[in-house]
Amino acid sequence: MENNRENFGSKIGAILAAAGSAVGLGNVWRFPIETGQNGGAAFIIIYVICIVLLGLPIMMSEFLIGRYTHSNTAGAYRILSNGSPWKWVGRLGVFTGWFILCYYNVVGGWTLHYTYLSATNAFAGVPASEFGGMFTDFAGNPWIPTAWFVVFLGIVHFVITRGVQAGIEKFSKIMMPTLFIITIVLTVCSLCLPGASEGVEFLLKPDWGKVTSTTILQAMGQAFFSLSLGMGCLCTYASYFDKSTPLAKTAVNVSVIDTFIAIMAGFIIFPSVFNIGMNPNEVGAGASLTFISLPNVFQQAFGDGSVLSVVFSSMFYFLLFVAALTSAISLHEVATAYVTEEFHLERKKGACVITLSLLALGILCSLSFGPLKDITLQQLAAWLTFGKVDVTGVSAMNIFDMFDSFSGMVLLPLGGMFIAIFAGWVLDKQLYKDELSNSGEIKTPYFKLLIFSLRFIAPVAIGLVFLDQFGVFSFLK
Repeated sequence: MENNRENFGSKIGAILAAAGSAVGLGNVWRFPIETGQNGGAAFIIIYVICIVLLGLPIMMSEFLIGRYTHSNTAGAYRILSNGSPWKWVGRLGVFTGWFILCYYNVVGGWTLHYTYLSATNAFAGVPASEFGGMFTDFAGNPWIPTAWFVVFLGIVHFVITRGVQAGIEKFSKIMMPTLFIITIVLTVCSLCLPGASEGVEFLLKPDWGKVTSTTILQAMGQAFFSLSLGMGCLCTYASYFDKSTPLAKTAVNVSVIDTFIAIMAGFIIFPSVFNIGMNPNEVGAGASLTFISLPNVFQQAFGDGSVLSVVFSSMFYFLLFVAALTSAISLHEVATAYVTEEFHLERKKGACVITLSLLALGILCSLSFGPLKDITLQQLAAWLTFGKVDVTGVSAMNIFDMFDSFSGMVLLPLGGMFIAIFAGWVLDKQLYKDELSNSGEIKTPYFKLLIFSLRFIAPVAIGLVFLDQFGVFSFLK
């Protein structure tokens, strides 16, 4: 199919942009903890197997669908579905990407604030017991986190309005190498700490005794979520690939980069944790790890208020900022490409529409830790039932957590499952093979295994992860 859409200007630009989409906060605040608590190297081996059998087939499918149609995600599935209900898979991907970005930008603002705190040595002299309160006070402030959120969103908007080559690709060529360099520098510094060998052993020593059915499900979930599958990013970026781009090789390169950053994050975190004699099982995960435990860990490991602690922590939070920013840009592009092409708007106008919608909902997410903290799922349930139904068993998650949970537990798994089924059962197999082989120029000896995975392995695996998130298997046990 031919068109006059803008493409990435180089293969390295395409790879770095796609890798930037995949590499995000989950690489730092989820993967290392899950690896350490689920058998170390044993978990990594299972994770890599899941990448090969689950992640790569879906990623290649998203790449293929995007490049073949040269359209936004919704348009791509509309073209290939021939008007059937499968067109809604693309629209679900667009909605998922936009929905995630409503709260993800808020976390991006947090990384900016903590980069600022680190650079100004604001952690010096803070007792270990007060870092939790420090974050709670910040998140609950009605102005400061919202201001950082607006700054973060503004940077994303600026890159998007500059277009594919001058914006996304140029930015990726600068920020992704920067991310790699910072990761390597931080890893070397952390490995030089006393007790670093214990941290490395905790992360990489295979402990098959910790491997259970839950471990396998967590590895499958991590493989799926870590690669940004099911949210339209890869399909949208692939629509800017030229016909000579090797799709399978690009998918492998993106997976390797994503896994490398995730493992290096563990080498940054755990040697520091063991250096101060802290139990790694007590550092938590997610925001509690990143914004509560690690500031304390870095201060104690590198000297409270020392130049080294300032430099190390500043670089670490800047690393988080870059990872969050590259992912946010890809998510914004999913929605921007949709509104500009489906509603025939100029890029700047389309980007403004998306940014304004993200601004409105992002402010609600930001304020959900402060002035809007009483607006919870439990409270909403009470309002909707006019107080006539007992809602004590309903979760008390706030607006931010509602966005996070619904996207992670419902939208992403469903999107990934539908993509696998569509690619494995609906999409024309000759078209699939022609695109994957670049019209016969590249050998595809793995094609039958790929289709088998898309038809049987990926949908079942994602379905199991989907059910596990709702506690189905715990209930059965």
